[in-house]
Amino acid sequence: MIAPIKAIYFDLDDTLCGYWDASKAALRSTFDEFRPGDQGADACIGAWATAFRSFSPEVKSTEWYQTYLRFGGKTRNEQMARTLQVLGVDDSTLAVKLGDRYGELRNANLALFDDAIEVLDNLYHRFPLGLITNGPADIQRQEIATLGIGHYFQHFYIEGEVGFGKPEPEVFRRAAYAVGCLPEDCLMVGNSYGHDVRPALACGWQSIWIRRPSDVAPSADGSSKPEERPPDSPEPTAVIGSLRELLDLLPA
Repeated sequence: MIAPIKAIYFDLDDTLCGYWDASKAALRSTFDEFRPGDQGADACIGAWATAFRSFSPEVKSTEWYQTYLRFGGKTRNEQMARTLQVLGVDDSTLAVKLGDRYGELRNANLALFDDAIEVLDNLYHRFPLGLITNGPADIQRQEIATLGIGHYFQHFYIEGEVGFGKPEPEVFRRAAYAVGCLPEDCLMVGNSYGHDVRPALACGWQSIWIRRPSDVAPSADGSSKPEERPPDSPEPTAVIGSLRELLDLLPA
């Protein structure tokens, strides 16, 4: 049981919906369909992962960030262009086709976890609910619409709309102010220790870490496992393996 709370904020990707599952399925289908450089899907996914590991930190630390915040498709297509470079293919037209197809298929494969609606239905009339989610404005709004969950939330803090995202403390300060609560009255539920749990705790919130075996990015190598809590870092308020467990932790 956690201490009494007055508001709950959720992360979106891989907390309420299986984003990485959708991404993996979409990548395989895209590369099966186009076969750039006459390579098989496994080789193409490996090239995508190599390009992602290089490009991802660059997105957040260079002039790319302002483009990323507003236009997810442009960043996605650049990622595919860099994937083709790894494969030794120079074809900007193909990069756009790959990026667009991957985006379509990722959205088509995106699905809520089985217990998400049950939990949101239970909490919707008990607490003010909000989303704090990183990602481009257009992509995150598209995901919310695809999943049909926008009506559950009173407040949205989307990185692409706010101009910065988690783990910035200001996101959590604004979110607490929006619901008129002290930090200790707010609960953050998320799958990332570094982006959800630790910054929420640092801002005085309670925080629940949801951990699933599937929470491994397609950019990870074959031996990678879900994120671990760093040594000597604060314990989350609670750790759960499914959203349904959240209901057992909240006061009746």
